[in-house]
Amino acid sequence: MSFMEHEDKLIESADNRALQMNHGSSKGAVSRTAIIPVILAGGAGSRLWPLSREQFPKQLIEVLGEHSLLQSTVNRLTGFHCESGICAAPIVVCGEEHKFAISEQLGALGVKSRILVEPARRDTAPAFTLAALDASALDGDAIIVGMPADHAIANLGAFQRAIGAAVKHAQAGQIVTLGIPPMRPETGFGYIRLGSGVQDGAHQVLGFMEKPPMELAAQYVKSGEYWWNSGIFVMRAQVWLDTLRRVQPEIYDACTTAYSQGSNAGAYFEPGAEAFAQSPAVSIDYAVMERLGTVADIARGVVVRLDAGWSDLGAWDSVWDALDKDQNDNVVRGRVVLEGTTSSIAYSEGRLIACVGVDDLVVVETPDAVLVANKSRVQEVKQLVGRIRDLRAPEADVHRKVRRPWGYYDSIDKGERFQVKRIVVQSGGCLSLQVHYHRAEHWIVVSGTARVTRGDEQFLLSENESTYIPLGVTHRLENPGRMPLEMIEVQSGSYLGEDDIVRFADTYGRD
Repeated sequence: MSFMEHEDKLIESADNRALQMNHGSSKGAVSRTAIIPVILAGGAGSRLWPLSREQFPKQLIEVLGEHSLLQSTVNRLTGFHCESGICAAPIVVCGEEHKFAISEQLGALGVKSRILVEPARRDTAPAFTLAALDASALDGDAIIVGMPADHAIANLGAFQRAIGAAVKHAQAGQIVTLGIPPMRPETGFGYIRLGSGVQDGAHQVLGFMEKPPMELAAQYVKSGEYWWNSGIFVMRAQVWLDTLRRVQPEIYDACTTAYSQGSNAGAYFEPGAEAFAQSPAVSIDYAVMERLGTVADIARGVVVRLDAGWSDLGAWDSVWDALDKDQNDNVVRGRVVLEGTTSSIAYSEGRLIACVGVDDLVVVETPDAVLVANKSRVQEVKQLVGRIRDLRAPEADVHRKVRRPWGYYDSIDKGERFQVKRIVVQSGGCLSLQVHYHRAEHWIVVSGTARVTRGDEQFLLSENESTYIPLGVTHRLENPGRMPLEMIEVQSGSYLGEDDIVRFADTYGRD
């Protein structure tokens, strides 16, 4: 499918969705502005280690409930409409390493979306610009709602009312952000300085302040002139592009060139890598928001009040704030027993956590790592992860259970010359045609049916059957059945790293 054909289908899809939301009134649907959620799903979320890892960060994890933070963000505006506009399918911007997991999670919601894959990490301003270009190509008058994928909102109705108010200001050509009246001095958030009031209780933006030290944060809160910066932005896509062209021409030129050179790869749109790499790595705040009011003839900044139980879930104390607590102000998840413990969070993914006589503690257990921290110092977890990475420990970046587009594997045991994995391949899943030069593999089917390619052979294995893949032999594993395929793999050899893979063909474009 060509790029233009893809855009035509997106436009047709948006029109059909608008018609459905207006109960068949095509006249009403055509006249209303398209509101396109833009979900920024990059980032590592290292302050929520060990639950969040570089290869599977917090936005992909069910931190607060049955849905991941990404899925909750998508659901936040699904079906939303207001007097000024109607919500279209979302645009999600992510990195190469997360695109398969994001596609799977969106598919589980039944949500059709546009996934833009960043060729390299360049912070939020270039990512947002790619989405603005995409939204503008879909609808030249589109209003985009930029949202990080890892925030929590407790009151959905209040959130949607704030978005509705923001859309009105965006239609007037203004760049809008949502601000939260601060409940306490907070060094982990940015701040917005309020100017004069405008319509609907909003304010002009006088300035953006980076995360302040505690003394300055206390002054901000006491003055009543500052709100927390939510990192949620609403504006016309074209207003963002026009403003960026004036204040950040390097970002604009790199992103527009990369977008024009981009192509569709299956369910994903991939911009030109070389051009995108030329963009400076800059945040939305620094690139544009902090310059509003300082440059003549560019859009004004407006901040709309958000009272919706917002949290950026930036660290474990934010998770403690967001979740229900017992009579002793404790938050527990999984197998946890507490005795004489108060104001703590204990989060278990499997093993029993038992705490006696502790206060203000964070204890997080995963199959391969345990975090114990004072709740007042959880911001330092990011530095801790950096030290773990300096030790070249894999726990900084990957879980023991590693997701792949075909399913996942779980490293059960490992020694000097062997490794044991539990492999689960979803129905229709297919591993790449590959070869290893430093290890051999034994495969034992626990349940389901495996189709095995080994050299020139191809055969089926059923429950309790096994096979052997010698070192240096081309092979492939597939699940032709309707049920998940579960098997045990025993690797043996001189080197067992994941980079000992040469792919010859791959269903998911990784060859």
